[in-house]
Amino acid sequence: MLDNYLLEELAAFARTGTLAKTASQLNVTQPTVTRGMQKLETDWGVRLFDRQPNRITLTPTGQLAAQEAAKLLQAQHEAIAKVQNYDRNQRVLNVGAIIPGPLMLLAHVLPTLATHVKISQTLITADEPTTLLTDNTYSLILSSQPLTTATVASSYLGEERLSINLNRFMYQANQSSITFAELKDLSFLVLSDIGPWRAIIQQAIPNAKFLYQDQREAFEEISKYADFPSFSSNLSRDDPLFTQPAPEDGRVRIPISDARAHMPVYAAYLRANKATVKPVIDQLLADWPVS
Repeated sequence: MLDNYLLEELAAFARTGTLAKTASQLNVTQPTVTRGMQKLETDWGVRLFDRQPNRITLTPTGQLAAQEAAKLLQAQHEAIAKVQNYDRNQRVLNVGAIIPGPLMLLAHVLPTLATHVKISQTLITADEPTTLLTDNTYSLILSSQPLTTATVASSYLGEERLSINLNRFMYQANQSSITFAELKDLSFLVLSDIGPWRAIIQQAIPNAKFLYQDQREAFEEISKYADFPSFSSNLSRDDPLFTQPAPEDGRVRIPISDARAHMPVYAAYLRANKATVKPVIDQLLADWPVS
């Protein structure tokens, strides 16, 4: 049987290059590391180290052994994390998203759910979001694209539709709808973490400037005292930061008619967990805005 502490010592030695640095990194004594390396060679029946006066280095076999030790340790860490995530998901559904709007709607319906739900406040940017389901990091991912594999399924929830909030004295504010092109040359106040919407508005609005804000508080403070146009959507209607502008606010909300301003939303989950996440999906469908 392989002892983890011996694998950790070997991997650390490969990283640091000396017994002293290995001992310091692992918070043990140098003689402890020396004995551990000798035990590894005895247990495996191979020569892992080239010992010279005042110097010790890995043999080619030792280099391979160190690489395999690092892989084994990483696999163990991933296995433990997967089991811990699975156990947590049996008690609390962790929900993440690639776009922010569905999370705003979920936060609104949260009090009506009997299921314990935890909403991630950071959008998912992983290239392979399905991995975050299979390793049990999330129970449910709200995505702008269907995520479908042998173990992952997706349910269509509806569309998120973008609108623009304009000062009512702007000439564009008299329209019942507006296009991205008609917003050219304007400066916009925008939250930074908006997922794929960021690329869409930057590409679609000619000569626009975007004043990105990392903090909701800063966004709210600036919007109180400045008339920069800002975006909202049908899913942000119940978020205090994006409620329908009141007449005294001096702003009007106008839907954007471009096809790119309409984004489909899907709920992705492990097929094995369908029954567990179904109450959340059903409630989102029930509360999804029809207009």
